Amino acid sequence: MRNSLSLDGKVVVQIGGSGLLGRAMARDLAAVGANLVIASRNPANVADAVAAGRQAGHIISAESVDITDEKSVAALIQAVQSKHGRVDGMVFNAVSRPMGGAASPLEGWRESMRVNADGLYLCLQLFADAMAAQPAGGSIVNLSSMMGMVGPNPANYEGTTMGTVPDYFFHKAGMIQLTRYYASLYGLKKVRVNAVSPGGIFNPEKPQADAFLARYNKMTMLGRMADAPEISGAVVFLLSDASTYVTATNIPVDGGYTAK
Repeated sequence: MRNSLSLDGKVVVQIGGSGLLGRAMARDLAAVGANLVIASRNPANVADAVAAGRQAGHIISAESVDITDEKSVAALIQAVQSKHGRVDGMVFNAVSRPMGGAASPLEGWRESMRVNADGLYLCLQLFADAMAAQPAGGSIVNLSSMMGMVGPNPANYEGTTMGTVPDYFFHKAGMIQLTRYYASLYGLKKVRVNAVSPGGIFNPEKPQADAFLARYNKMTMLGRMADAPEISGAVVFLLSDASTYVTATNIPVDGGYTAK
């Protein structure tokens, strides 16, 4: 079991790695042995993560990709296959948040969908095809959110400048269902597709409002928000050989928020 939970030798592409969660996940995936490729629209944004990983002795690199461009995603896959011979795992962690609130103009909604819907579709389709052509198949993990499972709770945000936007709920819920679709479509080709739905993550770099934290923490069974590295375990599990009979599932990592 210890060996099956390792990612030693597995070539994993992480789409998106410059944010709080992305940086923590990249560090953790590389630390458990993955040959990690962080794909970003601007590789300079993940240069620090790559440098830190290499300094720690991990195998980590960066590639450029525009996930809204089919040719760019195809070129990414080809580059990874040319350098490493295959791609064993893909983690979709990209997200765009151009909307400012519930009444944002339509243009913001449309721009959001370019990444959160079109980009997701292209990455799922092209990576699944690439993995299906490999004898061992592969594993895809989509980073959704518990907000794709429940509606917003306006009371959490009272007295703060924080709020919610409709596109986030829409695309995170759709991601969970699209996960099931591709798991069904590619299961016989040895490609597993799963989702992880984090709950709220505490941001030590820019802490959330005290009033929000007090209310949110009471909504979880553990009485607190998540720390970013606490999401990595579920992702590692789904990429590893410990989960070879797990597909089409969504794992909430939310401190019990959605179980109430």
